[in-house]
Amino acid sequence: MTAGTPPDRDECIEQAYFFRTLRERVQSENAAQDALTAIAEEVLTTTRLPMAIQFLASELRHTGQLATGFAKLPHYFTPFQRFVIRQSELDKSKFPFLIALQVLEREATYKSATPTPAGLFVYQIEAITRNRLGYTDGLVAMSEEPFFPADWRENANITRRQIGIVEFAELVYLRSEQYVVDRRRENPEYSPSLSPLFGEKEGRIAKASRGRDPLFLFAALQRQLGYPEVPKPAKKDDAGVKLELLERKVRDMDTRLRILEAETRGTFDPTQFGKPDMFRDIKDDDPPPA
Repeated sequence: MTAGTPPDRDECIEQAYFFRTLRERVQSENAAQDALTAIAEEVLTTTRLPMAIQFLASELRHTGQLATGFAKLPHYFTPFQRFVIRQSELDKSKFPFLIALQVLEREATYKSATPTPAGLFVYQIEAITRNRLGYTDGLVAMSEEPFFPADWRENANITRRQIGIVEFAELVYLRSEQYVVDRRRENPEYSPSLSPLFGEKEGRIAKASRGRDPLFLFAALQRQLGYPEVPKPAKKDDAGVKLELLERKVRDMDTRLRILEAETRGTFDPTQFGKPDMFRDIKDDDPPPA
C-alpha cells in the first residue's frame, strides 16, 4: 500500500498473523530478530509484508528498536501502529511490548473483516485510554489513519482538543444521530453544525454512560454492538510464585511444630528457631504482649 492508502484485506490478514506470531515467539523467549527473519519466510508473498519484515529485522539489528523501522516504512505501517510500538519501547514504559503486539493484532484482524470507522475509532481510543499511552500523540496518529474518511480524521483532531475537558461519552453522544433526534424533539427545525458520525444505538449507549468511567462505555459498545475488544494484561498467575508461597507456609508450620514439641519437653531454646512469618514484623527487642 502507499502512504495514506488503507491496506486491503489480504494485507490485514497477513499483518494480524505477523503481530500474533512475533508475540508468541518472543513470549517463548526466541530472539526478536530471529523471529522476524523466520516470519518473513512464512507470510504470503503476494503482499509486501515479507520485504517490510526483512527491513524491520535489519533495523532491529542496528538500532535495537522496531519503532524506528515502522517510522521508516510509512507506506506500509499506519501512524497508529507506529505510535503503539513506539510507546511500548520508551524508556521506563509500563506498556508491555507483548501487549502492544496484541493490540495491533486485534486491530488488523478487525480491519480484515467488516470494520466500521466508528468501531475502529473507539478501539483506538480505548487502547490509548486503557494503557495510558497519551491522548495528544495518540489522537494525532489517529487523525492520519488511512482507514478513516476525512470527517473521521477531523473528528480525531476535535477529540484531541476537547478530551480532558469534555468526557468521551459526551463527545460520542454529541456526534451521534441520537443527539439529533433528541434535539429535534425540542426543536423540529434543528440542524446540526457537524454531521453525525455515530448511529442512534451508539448515541443512546453514550448518553447512558455519561458521568461514568469510560471503560464502562467501551464494554457496553462491545457487548451491544460487537465493537472490537482491546486486550488486557493477563492477571499474574505464576505457578512458581504459588509454589514458593506454599513452601514458605510448610516451613513455618514445621517451625511451629518443633517449637511446640520443644516446649512440651521443656527444652525450648528460642535461639534455635528462626521467626515464622506471623512473627516476622516483631523486632527482637520488642516487649512481649501483655
